[in-house]
Amino acid sequence: MACAGATATATAVEPLQADMLTAPDATLPGRERGWQTVTLPDIWRQARPMVQPADTWYRIEFNYPLMADDQAWALYLPYLYDGGRVWLNGVPVGRVQESTGEFRMRWAGPHLLALPPLALRHGVNELAVRAALPRDGAAIGFPRPVIGAVSELLPIYERREFWVSTMPRITFAACLLGSVFVLFIWWRRPSELLYGWFGLAVVLWGIRNLTFVVDKIPREWWLVWRFAFLGATGGFILAMAVLALRLAGFRKPWLERGLILYWLVGPVWLAAGGVPAERLVNRYWLAGFALVGIGIIVISVLAVWRQRSAGAAVLPVAMVVTVLAGLHDYLVNWSLGGTAEWLLPGWAGDRIFLLHHSANLVLLAMAGLLTSRFIQALESLEALNQTLEARVGARERELSANYERMAALQREHAAAQERQMIMREIHDGLGSLLFVSLSRVERGQMQPGEVADALRACIADMRLALDTLTPDANDFRATLGNFLFRWHGQLQAAGIQPSWTIDVPEGAVGVTAHASLQLLRIAQEALTNVLKHARASRVQVRVRQADGILQLEVEDDGGGPTSTSAAGRGIRNMTARAQQLGGALAVSAGPGGTRVALRVPMNAVLA
Repeated sequence: MACAGATATATAVEPLQADMLTAPDATLPGRERGWQTVTLPDIWRQARPMVQPADTWYRIEFNYPLMADDQAWALYLPYLYDGGRVWLNGVPVGRVQESTGEFRMRWAGPHLLALPPLALRHGVNELAVRAALPRDGAAIGFPRPVIGAVSELLPIYERREFWVSTMPRITFAACLLGSVFVLFIWWRRPSELLYGWFGLAVVLWGIRNLTFVVDKIPREWWLVWRFAFLGATGGFILAMAVLALRLAGFRKPWLERGLILYWLVGPVWLAAGGVPAERLVNRYWLAGFALVGIGIIVISVLAVWRQRSAGAAVLPVAMVVTVLAGLHDYLVNWSLGGTAEWLLPGWAGDRIFLLHHSANLVLLAMAGLLTSRFIQALESLEALNQTLEARVGARERELSANYERMAALQREHAAAQERQMIMREIHDGLGSLLFVSLSRVERGQMQPGEVADALRACIADMRLALDTLTPDANDFRATLGNFLFRWHGQLQAAGIQPSWTIDVPEGAVGVTAHASLQLLRIAQEALTNVLKHARASRVQVRVRQADGILQLEVEDDGGGPTSTSAAGRGIRNMTARAQQLGGALAVSAGPGGTRVALRVPMNAVLA
């Protein structure tokens, strides 16, 4: 039997050797027969590959100095996956829960077991640990324990507890929240498949980290648990590979389908072979993903070469670190040596795994790339919006200028129309009267009284045009009142008694100048016919608005015109003016008098 770590100080000791006894039915060690000295850590897969694992006892001697009485001592075990029990000098001092018929225990974190002061004795002490029999063909292993003051061991325990147990919990929570956010983006933007693949990778990595969080699994669910672990591990690597391919611009559907098929091999193999197949799936199927990781590195390096940007170099650097970490974990898990044997002494014995930390680095790198891509998309969208705003502003200014030009043209056109209308009215009305009167005077055909009548007619026509064409004269009722007032005296002087009925509401205020002129021209023509041709004693003028129609009626009690040609020209002129207004003119003559009726829609005469 070898005694390791004997010392005269209270410093923690780390035994390098122990006595081991393998006996499925062993009780407390009380015999020397069967014990053998082994080097710690004792990894059965490496030290005794051909021996069937069994409940195994480890007996370790250490020295407890006199000066340590004022300090609490403890036993620190970096791991004890399947649980076990601890005795100090034959006294049971601690227990790590073992698997039962109902539950399967798989402890990922470290253990710190207090050593009772009453069980310690000065000088040499004996610590016995029974490592539980691993179930279902799992590999047994026993670490290098550390024995010493709690004050020295507690920081070591807390550090390992954080990295092995607490950090996976943080990773799981972060993956859960991050995946919800990323998958929501993908759900809202299904065309952005990069976010979908990244969200899938985050979800699977969170599931994979549960193996470091959950220590107690119902035995009937163990195969499902391992199925989920292997599927999540392979699925995460698959999703990261597809992401790397697409970010690098190497979109090969046949390659993506091949990766998906390889990923399905492991879960199908485990489902078909059951628990006995788990060891083979772990060893060979997961090893194949190392080639996938190397492929990702190669593709990422090519992407860096093509893109020549610092951002593109983030992913290959993170992937190199992750692939090396995965290779390290694989070698440590299967006790094949590796970096832990020469680069990181003691890591293999303490079974320190790096993949679940380095993969976080890859996720952060990938999240950074997608965030950068998202920011670039926003910047591009902002630049596009600014360009569109500039174009819209230029087009608005152009439209405004065009509108101003069109408004100026419309004003010029309106002025031209107004001038043409004034010229036409002067030509047809005042100009025609003056020309005819001048011609008759030159021929000596007009008497002084007729000349005076002609001049009065010219003045009346001029006043009519001034009343209707004045810019401020937009009140049809006022214009109509002035018109009728002037005709009242003329009719009475001719022995005709006039009467007026005006029923025009406020809505007629907006009758256009052109419409007012045409309406009064029709009334003027009708009254002129009454004055010259009807031989009437009474005339009645009615103007009213009803049901959206403006009605003008001139009715006399005379016998009608003696000159058919003159009356015909007047009626034709009135009919033409009515048509210009969009209305209709009706003339009825008989023994009882003549009636001229005009009907015009109000919407045709309002401004």
